[in-house]
Amino acid sequence: MHLDVLDLRNFYYRTQLGRVAQKAIRDQVVALWPPAKGRTVAGFGFAVPLLRPYLADARRVIGLMPAPQGVMHWPAGMANVSVLCEETQWPLETGIVDRLVLMHGLETSENPTALLNECWRVLGPGGRALFVVPNRSGLWSRSDATPFGYGRPYSMRQLDAQLRRHSFAAERHQSALFIPPSGRRFWLRTANAWEKLGHRVSTVLAGGVLLLEVSKQVQAPQRPGLAVSVKSPLQVLDALPKPSAEPA
Repeated sequence: MHLDVLDLRNFYYRTQLGRVAQKAIRDQVVALWPPAKGRTVAGFGFAVPLLRPYLADARRVIGLMPAPQGVMHWPAGMANVSVLCEETQWPLETGIVDRLVLMHGLETSENPTALLNECWRVLGPGGRALFVVPNRSGLWSRSDATPFGYGRPYSMRQLDAQLRRHSFAAERHQSALFIPPSGRRFWLRTANAWEKLGHRVSTVLAGGVLLLEVSKQVQAPQRPGLAVSVKSPLQVLDALPKPSAEPA
């Protein structure tokens, strides 16, 4: 079940907790993928809060928003780059995307298999995708006060196994949102400190979301050739009489 785009917009852009969550996740995305020129960067679900750092340098930025969720103009005050699309039929050419981010997309999908097939299709060879999902062991997936309390939460092992079944190769993983999903002033003011601590002791503190980076590895096509090789082709001459020296 997809959340409504208005609820997502209000959380990330009009609440202090949403702005804290947006910054914490976006910092990890940028750490994994520093902005670079010439790339096509796309996001699916409600990933646009994570795409702003790429607007200046990317060749193209695209915000894909599924029809059950709805679409909004983004970014505010600039030319719109968001588009409404079917969950499993994106208006993108095959292999056009260099970097793909999914947030509030996979865990709420009614057809995750077809969705992952579409992710594979639009990524170019060697392209990378980043999946941001609720952590099954974290506090954020247990509260419906934030968007991460909806849909299917994951463990890292579950997420990795699902993506491997669709031929994605896991590269790097990270966690974020180590503060409770609370609007209390103490947690909001100390959020940066908790994020830094959480990354150092992630085996003790469970982050609210998991980030898994995967790559699309395409096998090189094999050159056509003989199905069966002839090991000793000259053996067919063995039946001929061998020359011998004639008497003088």
